[in-house]
Amino acid sequence: MPFKLGPMEIVLILVVILVVFGVGKLPQVGSALGKSIRAFKEGQSGDEEEVEEVAAKPRRKQTKKTTRKAKPAAKVEAAVEDEEKAE
Repeated sequence: MPFKLGPMEIVLILVVILVVFGVGKLPQVGSALGKSIRAFKEGQSGDEEEVEEVAAKPRRKQTKKTTRKAKPAAKVEAAVEDEEKAE
């Protein structure tokens, strides 16, 4: 037995979506859904040109957060070297 959506079921689904996401988020949700469907269709059709273009783009430079993590390690290494020189 196939499942058919009548007008009342569609209205109920739309009301639930409106309650869950809110009025302000609906355009963002619709946009994200459209982009994902478009990307899925392109992936199914074998369009790999876009994937290659994305892979060819240079990566972003390291952020300050990653460089901050490296500084304490350098200080530890310098302290170890100083201890070795003292011995």
